[in-house]
Amino acid sequence: MKNVEVTVLRYDPDEDESPKYQSFPIEAKKNMTVLDSLFLIVEDQDPTLSFRCACRLGMCGSCGMLINGRGRLACRTKIEELGDKITVQPMRNQTVIKDLSVNMDNFFTNMEKVKPYFVPKEDTDEFSIIPPSSGRREIIDENQDCITCGLCYQSCDAVAIRGNDFIGPAALSRAYNLIADERDGAREERLDLVTEEDGAFGCHSFGACVEVCPKGIKPMVTIQKIKMKKIKRSLGLKW
Repeated sequence: MKNVEVTVLRYDPDEDESPKYQSFPIEAKKNMTVLDSLFLIVEDQDPTLSFRCACRLGMCGSCGMLINGRGRLACRTKIEELGDKITVQPMRNQTVIKDLSVNMDNFFTNMEKVKPYFVPKEDTDEFSIIPPSSGRREIIDENQDCITCGLCYQSCDAVAIRGNDFIGPAALSRAYNLIADERDGAREERLDLVTEEDGAFGCHSFGACVEVCPKGIKPMVTIQKIKMKKIKRSLGLKW
């Protein structure tokens, strides 16, 4: 065991005038995660601490937060990798509900804007199955693991600057998956949707979304692909 100080940014909009930091001493065991430490704080020191979690396996994306200034999943971040002092804050670019819990309505509203569901063509026989040898599967496979944790959204400077006027990296990555799928019947419409003023061309390629994704997805790269498809279509080229 080692002694660790976990400092949490506390804020209840209904009770507090402004956020404040509160520190808690923790005896950290080997392989203990930041999420484990938050549970210990609730159980042994302050039951009013608020945070969000579900699977505790890095699959649901619920426990996204800022840990030592970087967007991470608390359930996949080990204390032993962070040192003796750990600072935990709520995700940026979203309204704080209480302490580390944020309102993600804007994030999911932007997801809805891109129509993030498959729209079959009237005649789907030709593309109902993608042959393993075709190469078409690899085009979208790299983005399939998104768990909608919102870490890319909270780290995005374009979102910080423009707010909800920019769709955000996660929604654009999802849109690309469908645009790139030749079986989808709404590719044209969706490409137009995500290349309006609030879409792909609003990305300034800062790259923060790539750095924080817990699944190794690269939204910035995907957004550049959307831009290229729009340009190719505008020039009458195959896209």
